[in-house]
This record gives sequence, structure tokens and C-alpha cells, in this order.
Amino acid sequence: MIAACLLFSLMNAGVYASQRLDPGLPAVMASFIRILCNLAVLILPALAGRRLTALLGDCRPSLWLRGLFGASALMLSFTSIAWIGPGESTFLTSSSGVFVALLSPFLLAQKNSLAVWLAIVGAFSGVGLLFDFRQSGNLFGQATALGAGLLSALAYLMLARAGRSNPATTVIFYFCLAALILHAAYFTAFGFRWPASPESWGLLIVVGLLGSGAQHYLTRAYQSAPAALVSSVGYLTPVLSLSWGAIFFEQIPSSTALLGAVLILLFGVLLPFLR
Repeated sequence: MIAACLLFSLMNAGVYASQRLDPGLPAVMASFIRILCNLAVLILPALAGRRLTALLGDCRPSLWLRGLFGASALMLSFTSIAWIGPGESTFLTSSSGVFVALLSPFLLAQKNSLAVWLAIVGAFSGVGLLFDFRQSGNLFGQATALGAGLLSALAYLMLARAGRSNPATTVIFYFCLAALILHAAYFTAFGFRWPASPESWGLLIVVGLLGSGAQHYLTRAYQSAPAALVSSVGYLTPVLSLSWGAIFFEQIPSSTALLGAVLILLFGVLLPFLR
């Protein structure tokens, strides 16, 4: 999970950099190229080893649901990064760990104590502090990031089911299939545009490779340990993303936003230890 966090944070910084390099490029195009890279990393070795059918797994519904929720979260996450940058966006998306704890009693039959419920309330208090109701542009990006957090949580909970009988490559393959369908629907409705320069292409391919590696480690992590515990380690991603935003893009959050981020981080990390 630590490896996944590092790669995801660099991917997020790359997405924001691609928007500054090519401002007219839709954020969804970045997620589309990221999926194409992910799919190539899966299919080419499978074709070479004549193991393509092994990617299909047992075709259980939770595989498709994991793919649908995960792909939707990816598209929303990249959109929010383009609007508000990698720092605040990733902290809001990291609310997925809090959503996991919130939904686990209903989807995984894992009971929550009173301390856990209080920590969930504390984390969502931090989420509220991050919202900027005075700027509609910021509010849209923040709401999009929070939506990505909820969908990511649903994807992780489906992964906890699908991963019991399928390898990581199968889970990621269904994620890519669902993402291709969603992107095709988006491009049909809103139009299609490739990156405008070789530099933009190169940066987005790097983003895709980083995301592919991170996705692999993330899937292995959720297959190997309890969902809430892995999600607590995942809070390294927003910390690193906030650091890259400050170092490379001079994005310094307000004191209120920083307090909100600290609350999300504190209660998000505490949650698994309170269970």
C-alpha cells in the first residue's frame, strides 16, 4: 500500500501538470489514456504467455461492480484534480477510507463501536472544513472529489468480495473494461479530443504507467489485509499529493482547509485501530 500511495501521488501531480500544459484537454482524456496504459500492461504479457482467458476469472457480479465503481471514481477524481489541484482533491477523495468504515457494517457485516462512529463524525467534520461555499468552481471540484471518495469506497468493498476468488490481474482487467465503456459513453455525449502536443502525450503516458503500477499494488493490498487497515495506510497518498502541490505548483491551502485535512488524516488513520 505504501508503494501504491507513492505512485498514486505522483500520478495525481502528473494529471494536474498535464492540465496546465494543455488547458483545453478534458480531464477525462487523462483518465482514458491511463486506462489504455493499464490495459496494455495487462493484455500484452497475457498474449505473450497465452493466458488471455485467465484474465476473465469467475465473472462474478462483484467484479463488474468493482470495475464500475472504480472507473467512475477515477473519472471524477481526475476531474476534481483539474479543478482544485492534487492536494485538496486527494484529501477529499481519501474520505473513501471513512466511507469504508461507514459502509462496512452494511456490506461486510463488520460491526462498528461507538468510538468508530465518533471517529467517522470527526472525519466528516474535516471534510466540511475543506468545502469552499463561496467559490462555485472550487465547490464543484470539491463535490466531485467527495463523490470519487464514495465510489472508491464502494469499489474497495466489492474488491474485498471479488478478490477472494480472483487474482489481482483479473480484478484490474474488469476495472479497465468498465472504464472503457464509461469513457465511450462520455465521449459519445460530450465529444473527443486527443492531447495537442508530444509533451502532453508523454506526460499522460507516464501518468498511465504510474497509475497502472499503483493499481496493482492497491489491489494486492486489499486482497491481503482488512479493508479498514489498508485504507488507513492509504492516507499517505493525500499527504504526498499535498506536498507535491506545494513544491511543484505553489498551491498552499488556507488554514481552514489545512485543519480539515488534519482532521481527515487523524480520524482516518485512527479508525482501524478503534475497531
